[in-house]
Amino acid sequence: MDKQLYMNGEMVRGEGNVRRILNPSSESTVATVYEASVKQVEMAIQAARDAFNDSSWKEDIEERTNFLLRIADTLAERREEFAVLETENTGKPIREARLDVEDSVNCLRYYAKLVKDQQIEETDQWDGSTSRIKNVPYGVTALIVPWNFPLLLGIWKIAPALAAGNTIVFKPSELTPLTMIKLAELMKKCALPDGVFNLVIGDGQTVGQTLVTSEEVDKISFTGGTKTGRTINEQCARTFKRVSLELGGKSPLIVWDDANIDQAVEWTIFGAFFNQGEVCVASSRILVHENMYKPFIKKLIDKTKKIQLGNPLKEETEMGPLISKEHLEKIESFIQLGKEEGATLEVGGERIGQKGFYLTPIIFTDVTLEMAIVQEEIFGPFCVIQSFSSEEEAIKLANGTKFGLAAGILSKDLARCERLADRIQAGTIWINSYHTPFVNAPWGGFKQSGIGRELGPQGLAAYSEPKHINLTPKLDKLGWYRF
Repeated sequence: MDKQLYMNGEMVRGEGNVRRILNPSSESTVATVYEASVKQVEMAIQAARDAFNDSSWKEDIEERTNFLLRIADTLAERREEFAVLETENTGKPIREARLDVEDSVNCLRYYAKLVKDQQIEETDQWDGSTSRIKNVPYGVTALIVPWNFPLLLGIWKIAPALAAGNTIVFKPSELTPLTMIKLAELMKKCALPDGVFNLVIGDGQTVGQTLVTSEEVDKISFTGGTKTGRTINEQCARTFKRVSLELGGKSPLIVWDDANIDQAVEWTIFGAFFNQGEVCVASSRILVHENMYKPFIKKLIDKTKKIQLGNPLKEETEMGPLISKEHLEKIESFIQLGKEEGATLEVGGERIGQKGFYLTPIIFTDVTLEMAIVQEEIFGPFCVIQSFSSEEEAIKLANGTKFGLAAGILSKDLARCERLADRIQAGTIWINSYHTPFVNAPWGGFKQSGIGRELGPQGLAAYSEPKHINLTPKLDKLGWYRF
């Protein structure tokens, strides 16, 4: 099927680049995608603008709520189909893909309820007037997501944007558009008004740039790398376009010597290597108390060697391939850089199999805070381990990068965990767990990890702005002037 763009309520064929979408596990072609031309992106933006201006979508909360619930129910009914497609496109293990679909359904239902329960704030003022404060949608929103969680991160933006009353032009990663194409087909079946949601596929230089610079787009929401996010922010600043950015991370996991060592090792592996480490909040920096450092490393290496890599569609697989050959080679370049910097490669970094972009999980020791492998987001199954001796040193190391997306603390001493959590500069901090996002809690970063928040009430607020209406019941003489 070659009609893969969704514009003004219709599936249409792209007139831009033709791209083969590869299965990272087998390197076989999953689909051939016809990407959007600049003209088609502009047409999609105009369709979103017309739908916002001319339809009842922005005013009718019941219509929006009912649609979100319909699409949630339909997605739930087809969860296995979406999970398999996500696995084939990204290489993530099937059980992880199933969680992505389940979390997407929950997100749609959460925002349907949240917007329905939203109240207009009214205040009686000292002069007898009434101030009414209501949240209104921005208008046309352009939503741009990366390749590691194509469906889930898409829904994190789509659900609140629609709930708030906006219209959407959505750009998935050019590497992983398949579940979004399938979702667009569901949008039509679930009777979404024409033009409210539009899907355009293509790379950042063509499709992304057109969205970011368009004067008809009111809000950009981007998840991806810090370098690209900085460029988007600079471009949006020229016209004061609203922008939300969820960017890179180099998140620390602090392991105290009072933690159960076997449980701490398991959580460390999960934090660092879940989804092949292709996660913005991956705990790629492991900080271990000096009293536990040596036995911890030994157990961590032993357990890491036992992670089952293989066909991601098999239930027993615990780690799949990386997204592409280019990304695999990027991670290999960081392995070489780590060795050149004087760090010790304890395990990993080996390609396996004749086909697929597989790389065994990587652990470096003997690192210092100044090393590039400690400072830069590598975005793969790659972690570094440092020791610390005190709370002050742990805080210094944890806060020692330009990023501030997430952090974790493993310890029996909850009072100490709370002290550390108060001082760590990160948007999400897990104590005695890691990775789990909660749809009703905000998600986003400090420092160069981004601007704004997704999920929770803050996620809905990111797609609307407050309007103040002041009502005086009767027009009276002002009496300010002497006439």
